[in-house]
Amino acid sequence: MQYLTQHWSFDPFMIVVIVVVIWHEIGLAKLTRRPGPELSRRRLRSLWFYAGLGVLLLAVQSPIEYWANDYFFVHMIQHLLLMFAAPTLVVAGAPWQPLLDALPGHFGREATKEVMSGRWTRPLRAAVGWLLRPWVSIVTFNLVMVFWHVPAMLDLAERNQTVKIWLMHSSFFLAGILFWLQFIESPPFRRKMKLTSQAIALVGTNVSMWLLAMAMGILTSVSWYPVYNHIPGVTLPAFADQQIGAGILWICGDFWAIPALIYVVRQIIAEDGGVGAAVDKILGRGSGRYQWASGSPVSPANAPNQAPGSTDSRA
Repeated sequence: MQYLTQHWSFDPFMIVVIVVVIWHEIGLAKLTRRPGPELSRRRLRSLWFYAGLGVLLLAVQSPIEYWANDYFFVHMIQHLLLMFAAPTLVVAGAPWQPLLDALPGHFGREATKEVMSGRWTRPLRAAVGWLLRPWVSIVTFNLVMVFWHVPAMLDLAERNQTVKIWLMHSSFFLAGILFWLQFIESPPFRRKMKLTSQAIALVGTNVSMWLLAMAMGILTSVSWYPVYNHIPGVTLPAFADQQIGAGILWICGDFWAIPALIYVVRQIIAEDGGVGAAVDKILGRGSGRYQWASGSPVSPANAPNQAPGSTDSRA
């Protein structure tokens, strides 16, 4: 029990979170004065947003942060909170408009208009637009995940708190935000990725997690990370610690990927009307493969030769 009750830390980040919550509530109060279809959902979304901030605090100020310095598997739990749990909740919370509306007077709307149409913000809009492209976000997420598990990079982050907090943890969280914006409604952002592409991206990301987990836990017989070797007071062997962390990565990857994939597939089924059609659509099969005439499938190879625009005299 002492592992859970001791080693809580105070970090200035808590002050930042408190200020953000207050700022968000001010924006919500302003938005309630305006009628709109989103009004009834904003309070529920705010709870998701606050839950995401709570998970961030749990990851960086609870005993998880303390024990992550001694145990690799705890470090892996922390990474999953920063890349999956917290960003998912924040994106679902859609805090963007309330945070803008909290600005004094009409400055929020004016600032939004200036950012969206001003000449001086064109480079910023171009950069953000590029990062929000679906496959850029997906690839960035996977690259960040793999990059920080390269032994030299993880050791550097563990030995240097500045690198750990401002580079590793920040990139985990921001890459998670970009990733989940492709799957979760978060007004005013609009999802641009097609449902079939979403399914492929989820499967591909989960496979990359499996491969990373297999590399750390099955395809090696030594500990990758010198920073976790011979820590005073730690009796768990470094390689066994690494294998536990690999198992957590593998299992927790399924916890988020499978439900998300089921949700996407159900949406595809709702659009296409059947499981077979959904599978064919995901696998890229059947597009343009058959033509339908008189309610029966006709293969293009067996279709009668007709000039474009002509009619079939046998009809």
